[in-house]
Amino acid sequence: MKRALLLSEKGRGQVSPNPLVGAVIVKDGQFIAEGYHQQFGQAHAEVNALLKAGDAAAGATLYVNLEPCSHQGKTGPCTEAILKAGIARVVIGMRDPNPQVDGRGVTFLRSKGISVTESVLEEQCRELNRGFIHAQKTGRPYLSIKIAQTLDGRIATSTGHSKWITAEPSRKMAHQIRAKHDAILVGIGTLLTDDPKLTVRYSPGPSPRRIILDSQLRVPLDAKVLDSGLAQNTLLITTDRASKEKIARIEERGAQVEVFPQDDRGWAALPAVWTLLVERGITSLLIEGGSTVQTECIRNGYAERLYLFVAPKILGSGIDAVGDLGIRNINSALRLGNVKIRRLEEDFLIRADFMFNE
Repeated sequence: MKRALLLSEKGRGQVSPNPLVGAVIVKDGQFIAEGYHQQFGQAHAEVNALLKAGDAAAGATLYVNLEPCSHQGKTGPCTEAILKAGIARVVIGMRDPNPQVDGRGVTFLRSKGISVTESVLEEQCRELNRGFIHAQKTGRPYLSIKIAQTLDGRIATSTGHSKWITAEPSRKMAHQIRAKHDAILVGIGTLLTDDPKLTVRYSPGPSPRRIILDSQLRVPLDAKVLDSGLAQNTLLITTDRASKEKIARIEERGAQVEVFPQDDRGWAALPAVWTLLVERGITSLLIEGGSTVQTECIRNGYAERLYLFVAPKILGSGIDAVGDLGIRNINSALRLGNVKIRRLEEDFLIRADFMFNE
């Protein structure tokens, strides 16, 4: 199962909104074949492994981190392929939360006399596909927030200067985190201040798609996210206040623009944005600022995970990492769970999950 999890990672950036899946075939204690889901719309991991195994699959055990599908989608049911290949036993990491599959794959296999073992390394399997699972259950992307701050909770000086709060090891780790998400989102304030590329450069892995919240479409036409080679995977979320001429000029560069009605603050309503992103195949989203966007996502309970980089520096006055959440009693403070702390030379990385319902 550990090998299946490692294989599944090879599909990152290529298979979403499908889950990451790896498969390993073992017979008489020997590895026979392995495969992974390589591209959205193409063969699933189980089928790729079975094709490599050929006749040797008969009587073998198939390890797969997610329950095999039992319905006709863009490809045929994996359960039928498993049955046809003569697999004797299937070991599954976790059931598929997709209502078209959930338990049906297991039931089918058992009904055909195939032994099924479930929940092997289930926690790791869930962590791997947390975006897929969350989107299936809620219709929203799994939303993580990444903050780099000083010890006193500032993400920039009072003048807006923020490069660099954290040291190089932290920045490399931040790029590893980027590579594990389908898309990265910033507000227009962050873009105007930093003009970031929002790519993965200091770590192996695919660059996520880029989402910019820009209600008035203030993005400069020479912004790095609109450069040749980057614009194609850049999506700007705006409102009907945006100039149609500006929209046309941005789209000429290859970027996409989506126009939403304004809410009472003049923003594009975030629930509608989340729905659009899932429809576009984005199941995991990393928020990298600024403070206004981060605060909004935390206040409304959209955020699931926090990656907090803390540098041993103190600024005093400056821009807060998180703004007013309306909390006036310490007993009402938002709680974090599953806290893990890691030292990155002089900095610290705190990874935790928001516990809104606790």
